[in-house]
Amino acid sequence: MKRLTSSQMAWRAAQDIADGAYVNLGIGLPERVAAYQPPGRAAIFHTENGILNFGPSPAAGDEDWDIINAGKRAVTLLPGASFFHHADSFAMVRGGHLDVAILGAFEVAETGDLANWSTGPGGVPAVGGAMDLVHGAKRVAVLMDHTTKDGRAKLLKRCSLPLTGVGCVTRVYTSLAVLDIEAGRFHLREKVPGLSVAELQAMTEAELVVPEGLTDLICPDL
Repeated sequence: MKRLTSSQMAWRAAQDIADGAYVNLGIGLPERVAAYQPPGRAAIFHTENGILNFGPSPAAGDEDWDIINAGKRAVTLLPGASFFHHADSFAMVRGGHLDVAILGAFEVAETGDLANWSTGPGGVPAVGGAMDLVHGAKRVAVLMDHTTKDGRAKLLKRCSLPLTGVGCVTRVYTSLAVLDIEAGRFHLREKVPGLSVAELQAMTEAELVVPEGLTDLICPDL
């Protein structure tokens, strides 16, 4: 069993973004999704600090540090890109104009609750724009490692950290699997080759619903 790399996880999440969708990518791992749009599709990426229609990160040395995303990382601009005030950016979020928000997480509950900030040691000091995104976007997905660095489960029955949103997550992409949240349960859709369902369940606190004909999670080498 081999876990997906960060790039493979981002690639897999990108495959589910529809052509022409308006998408916000959270700080950290989700930012990589912009680099892996499938051929023939063009999502329109939004960042809270006021850019619409940005592209992948520039090559090292080609950065323009006046053009950054909400995570302070340099981005490129695509034809038709626009700039606007921070307040207008959040008006887009709160007005329901985003089709998808892809966020990172510390914990996700089987009820769809999301915890992606913490005031503990090394934690993020505030929830930031994520609280607006999880209620403003039409669909919320999470991109994260399946377990913590010390092996603790991150897919839980109930979150233990402060909540970013309640019942907001519908799909989770992890380093081991793709899962949908339906009717208060994690429904397993794909898992990495060489990993048994029993092994995956042992790394998941919440009970998994396993369909017949479960498919492998296959990604290119990235």
